[in-house]
Amino acid sequence: MDILKDKGLTPGQVTASRQQHGSNTLEMQEDRVLLQAIKEVVLEPMFILLLAACIIYFVVGQYKEGVIMLVSIFIVAGISLFQEYRSKNAVQALKKISAAKANVLRNGIEAKINTEEIVVDDVLLLEEGEVIAADGLIVTANDFTINESILTGESFAVTKTADTKSSVYKGTLVTSGSASIKVNAVGLKTMFGKIGVSLKEITKIKTPLQLQIRSFVRNMVWIGAAAFLIVVGFNYYQSGDVVHSFLQGLTLAMSILPEEIPVAFSAFQALGAFRLLKNNIIVKQPQYVETLGSATVICCDKTGTLTQNKMSIAYLYDAFLKLSVAVKDNTSLPAVLIEYAMWSSETNPFDPMEKAIHELYEKTAIADKREQSKQAHEYPIGGKPPMMTHIFKNENGETIIAAKGAPEAILRQSNLPAAELKNIEEQSIAYAKLGYRVLGVGKGIWAAKKWPVAQEEFEFEFLGLIAFQDPPKENITETIKIFREAGIAVKMITGDYAATALAIAAQIQLDHNSEVLTGQEVLNLTKQALQQKVQQVNIFARMFPEAKLKVIDALRENGEVVAMTGDGVNDGPALKAAHIGIAMGQRGSEVAKAAASLIITDDDLAHMPDAVASGRKIYDNLKKAIQYIVSIHIPIILTVTLPLLLAWKFTDIFSPVHVIFLELIMGPTCSIIYENEPMEPGTMQRPPRKAGASFLSLKQLTLSIIQGLMITAACLGIGFYYMQNGNDESTVRTIIFITLLFSNIFLTLVNRSFIYSIFKTLRYKNNLVPLIIGSTLIFIGVMIYVPFVRDLFRLSQLSFEVIVACIVVAIAGTLWIDIWKIVKTKKADSIN
Repeated sequence: MDILKDKGLTPGQVTASRQQHGSNTLEMQEDRVLLQAIKEVVLEPMFILLLAACIIYFVVGQYKEGVIMLVSIFIVAGISLFQEYRSKNAVQALKKISAAKANVLRNGIEAKINTEEIVVDDVLLLEEGEVIAADGLIVTANDFTINESILTGESFAVTKTADTKSSVYKGTLVTSGSASIKVNAVGLKTMFGKIGVSLKEITKIKTPLQLQIRSFVRNMVWIGAAAFLIVVGFNYYQSGDVVHSFLQGLTLAMSILPEEIPVAFSAFQALGAFRLLKNNIIVKQPQYVETLGSATVICCDKTGTLTQNKMSIAYLYDAFLKLSVAVKDNTSLPAVLIEYAMWSSETNPFDPMEKAIHELYEKTAIADKREQSKQAHEYPIGGKPPMMTHIFKNENGETIIAAKGAPEAILRQSNLPAAELKNIEEQSIAYAKLGYRVLGVGKGIWAAKKWPVAQEEFEFEFLGLIAFQDPPKENITETIKIFREAGIAVKMITGDYAATALAIAAQIQLDHNSEVLTGQEVLNLTKQALQQKVQQVNIFARMFPEAKLKVIDALRENGEVVAMTGDGVNDGPALKAAHIGIAMGQRGSEVAKAAASLIITDDDLAHMPDAVASGRKIYDNLKKAIQYIVSIHIPIILTVTLPLLLAWKFTDIFSPVHVIFLELIMGPTCSIIYENEPMEPGTMQRPPRKAGASFLSLKQLTLSIIQGLMITAACLGIGFYYMQNGNDESTVRTIIFITLLFSNIFLTLVNRSFIYSIFKTLRYKNNLVPLIIGSTLIFIGVMIYVPFVRDLFRLSQLSFEVIVACIVVAIAGTLWIDIWKIVKTKKADSIN
């Protein structure tokens, strides 16, 4: 069947085919976001402890407390469920957006759709670099080869033609040429699906910080369990009351569990990744946001990343006349050179250089010969350095063999005299020094009837050089400046001449020492020597896939956190090897997008500083949130245990009701306030954090522990004072509880920055701060002055003077850290 006659499926046929044959997905069922979130919430240790406390209250007939605990269960579960659901929804949205795309013909129009939308009988249009999205039969093919190693284990390319009605299979890679296929199987019915291979675009990868958080929470669970047993035993030994002892134990266990930390971590990462979408960056897994903030090196390809990828032909060098000709406003251009450059390009070009060649041919050719000739054979781009060869036959039976590629590749097969070789090489370097991309063009010579196996067997008549101008992007100099200020080294990796790379580096103000490493030199260096070189060299020229991968590995071995941009099929291994693989959304191959960690949808590297800033902000805010959680948990734990251990007159200060109320305040504070905090001044002017750095170590948490101890001293100190002055248990409990609530407010404010004072951070724009703090103040008022609520929490009404005393003590217990910030800043300034 002629593909031109087949207009593809209509919308109605697409729907019918999907109903009959199913969708093109390998998953047995859709992810159930809500059910997964509910399952995770129900299995949380805090939920189990709340349920246990609720049951005990109802069993012993304390129905008021039981109802409070029941309501609290729903509120706590609701908050956790909201955070989990929001995070998982963000991940699902990212999964859909980052899904692979495919070109299909529908209703006579070529369209790009998500691969999961492909149906049986679709006409699928394939090009080099694509991963085939469904099984099908070839209808048309043009020098079409694919790699089927994912199914067969054989790594070599297999030629497929329409004449033999060859089949192609989902998951295989198009290594050269183009084809159109008629889809005959999708999803689990494909060969790929039948052998049990299951790919998911988004899978959960545990990062170092995730593992640290999981370990920290697990350790706290064990500590909570041990503390529960100790308190139950100690309390029972003193009182002989089993129920009261169990409630005290549960109260302590609840106060120890830092269950807000994993919820906050998930929310910060997922929502941060989702926000980056507004910056035209698709983060395929939220966990990569954490890594972004610690990037120390970014390796960029030149064309299309540092430059505009808007190729125009600036000069032509005619090898016959030994003359360099400026294309602009020049009518007498070398026609043969232009014609053979056109023949060596794709018939329907998508590469900017080939488009420029076709455009120049159309402007200069007296008669267009393209319609009278048919392509007979093709050698795809290959070799080191690379080249490509096309063979055409015209109506007169004449054969045209045309090649283009790196000048040295064409010259190597041209048998020119040494003097002429030297002259051409000097001209190539002269173009390269001006920042031009240079290609050589040759006319093939072959007498035998059978075409050679490899294009390197041809002899070429060297026709000349083409110099392409590809100006740097307008914003790239500023982008590199921001990276430099942030302590991130930028390295250029290109297939071009060293002279071209140096010229572009000068134009964009890329830091370098004029030293350039070529791909071959990279391969020749020992592992240790390369590790030293990559620290010094910022420009890598004449690079190829194996060399790129070796550079990335050397940087990683040096302890660098490496980001790398790539768009080609062969960039996949290096993109996977980098900590952060960055694919280009518009010109990137599907292989590159699949291998990458994130995708820049508009190919503009200027978005990356914003992404790094976002990563640093998220890490900083998560650190603040966790430090807050640790600090506020300590006074809760010690208020439950110290009165008991120190044999106070009143030992039953907090019950599960009080602890769960504090949890209701702490959860939104860390997950909502700190998640919405703006980036602090100077964040992008400091060096990246060290890889594997943790804010959960004892050293990092020392300040938070001191903060917690100071709040404990403030709360228990004022409580002890009023207890010694003859106040009853209810009043003492109220004073300690209210002082802790005010301390929580001030702690929230002072922990918004560990550099700047509260007077500066109050000016930070975060609309949720007054909302949460205002809500806390309302709760304090309700608990003190509304009798029903006051009785539920076993509190007493306090005089205005006592409330003021609680506020003053809370300020003393928290705001001391502002003095520490001033001292620390002055000390740092004196050192600098």
